[in-house]
Amino acid sequence: MVTIYHNNRCSKSRETLDLLENAGQEVEVVSYLTNPPTVQELKNVLAKLQMAPEDIIRKGEALYKEQYAGKHLTQDEWIQVLVENPVLIERPIVVNGDKAVIGRPPQNVLTIL
Repeated sequence: MVTIYHNNRCSKSRETLDLLENAGQEVEVVSYLTNPPTVQELKNVLAKLQMAPEDIIRKGEALYKEQYAGKHLTQDEWIQVLVENPVLIERPIVVNGDKAVIGRPPQNVLTIL
């Protein structure tokens, strides 16, 4: 089963979910804004993405610009920020087994199916 960390208000997230469903994938949808990942879940996703927490931050968000831009935090501190403020997590993230990608553009997910 493929897992998508999804925000239904995001067109790229909706397009990615449609692409997965049209590809015949069984999809677990995680509405991460209302059900944010735990610290350990986020660490696992980052390992599968082969990315650092800073790599999945939505730097265009007002919250980031107002409170975090220019700050130098440790990876664990950034993970805590993302868990407490899931709006800052780039979307969508799709996980398939031990691999994950950010669905921007949505076709990126085809590389892990």
